[in-house]
Amino acid sequence: MAAMMQPQIILLKEGTDTSQGKAQLLSNINACTAVADVVRTTLGPRGMDKLIHDDKGNVTISNDGATIMKLLDIIHPAAKILVDIAKSQDSEVGDGTTTVVLLAGEFLKEAKPFVEDGVHPQNLIRSYRTACNLAIEKVKELASSIEGKSLEEKKSLLAKCAATTLSSKLIGGEKEFFASMVVDAVIAIGNDDRLNMIGIKKVPGGNMRDSFLVNGVAFKKTFSYAGFEQQPKKFVNPKILLLNIELELKSEKENAEIRLSDPSQYQSIVDAEWNIIYDKLDKCAQSGAKIVLSRLAIGDLATQYFADRDIFCAGRVSEEDLQRVAAATGGTVQTTINNVIDEVLGTCEIFEEKQVGNERFNIFNGCPSGTTATIVLRGGADQFIEEAERSLHDAIMIVRRAMKNSTVVAGGGAIDMEISRYLRQHARTIAGKSQLFINSYAKALEVIPRQLCDNAGFDATDVLNKLRQKHALPSGEGAPYGVDINTGGIADSFANFVWEPAVVKINAINAATEAACLILSVDETVKNPKSESAQGEAAAGAMGGRGGGGFRGRGRGMRRR
Repeated sequence: MAAMMQPQIILLKEGTDTSQGKAQLLSNINACTAVADVVRTTLGPRGMDKLIHDDKGNVTISNDGATIMKLLDIIHPAAKILVDIAKSQDSEVGDGTTTVVLLAGEFLKEAKPFVEDGVHPQNLIRSYRTACNLAIEKVKELASSIEGKSLEEKKSLLAKCAATTLSSKLIGGEKEFFASMVVDAVIAIGNDDRLNMIGIKKVPGGNMRDSFLVNGVAFKKTFSYAGFEQQPKKFVNPKILLLNIELELKSEKENAEIRLSDPSQYQSIVDAEWNIIYDKLDKCAQSGAKIVLSRLAIGDLATQYFADRDIFCAGRVSEEDLQRVAAATGGTVQTTINNVIDEVLGTCEIFEEKQVGNERFNIFNGCPSGTTATIVLRGGADQFIEEAERSLHDAIMIVRRAMKNSTVVAGGGAIDMEISRYLRQHARTIAGKSQLFINSYAKALEVIPRQLCDNAGFDATDVLNKLRQKHALPSGEGAPYGVDINTGGIADSFANFVWEPAVVKINAINAATEAACLILSVDETVKNPKSESAQGEAAAGAMGGRGGGGFRGRGRGMRRR
């Protein structure tokens, strides 16, 4: 009997945690559903906000799916995938981060009963991918283009896209005010793809309506020295010199040793230092520039020198602000003040230093190149302004996307209901199990309008039945109908200007399906233990502990015997 017993093979290190099979897959699905439930209530114009405070005591109030997912600090390995898709949606399109997490969670929820019944996950994955491709084709077919319109028309259409995005945010009450501001900012930067060309400066105090857009650059007054108050604070059409050099009186600091045979020579060395700085300052003044900005310090000697000559100067300007001033005014940052020609100087219509709240701001208005804009945000609490900035970032991204890919679809759950109807119809033409899987995918898409109703306190079943009936009309006139947040019924989203760029929906469906398929394809999780001995050996190896005999490693006091 003993001879027949198989020897036990130990493959993985002791303490390795492995879980596999159907139970593992269901556990992963449950974890993802739990994550989706966290952000579920933030969807739509009536969505609630989340208050997250971390171990450092920082408090964040946010409605933005990606921000919440980042701050949640999720440790479940499968649920982390949902964090990644929210981040990718945020960086790719800017909005729809809650949508993408909700969809992925719902796809998995719909797949769960099939998995429990013993369906092989690969069959589900295949059907989901097919359904995803069909859904994306349908979105493209339903999208309307806003190309070829005049600038005024285009502005109002883009403002409607921005207003749809902002309606679900904390600043939704002022969405028209901010939507037009965002559109002006995006049009100001034109075809420049760099997002940092739109600066957002936050100044606590005042109310939201005190926020304003600068058609150029604005930044907080920098550290200033004696003599600064004597400088003029307003210029019309000034020349602007941008530097990356220190204008300070510097003594030799590298322990330079100078041997003198005669004490009278000492004065000539001191004079040489003064001459160097005065030479630099003279060249700045001779260039004709009325505003001198530098990334490095401008000392008190230089500040007083410029004040005597009616020149404004600011030192220690941040790299980002200096680059934006360069892009806006057409100047070039100089690393030397020799041979400063007119071509490297920038200009703007009006420069002034202005009080905003309790801060002084340097504002460059009417810049010739028109590739930058700055939004100065006002508001009460710091957390409120932070959230307003995140909301504006979403709106800016959406308007940029809508300008590049100028196709929009109806929002308010309309597009989701239409795709759902289309997929249900398509499923009937398929024989075999995949008919059921595609049907469940179609059902999952209804989570968006359902959640919009739930968050607004409406009867979701009632509204969804009305929507299904409207979308099932053979004429196809019901396609743009979505949830009417104001009345609790249904309305034509397209006619009510509840629009979103088609690229948002396409990206969301794609990313959510990818994530769901990825999680469904995992059937085992292996967690390796980090034992002390393993780490010890690795440290000894890293220090060359496997070299010649008699080596004693410093790390963790290991010794080679």
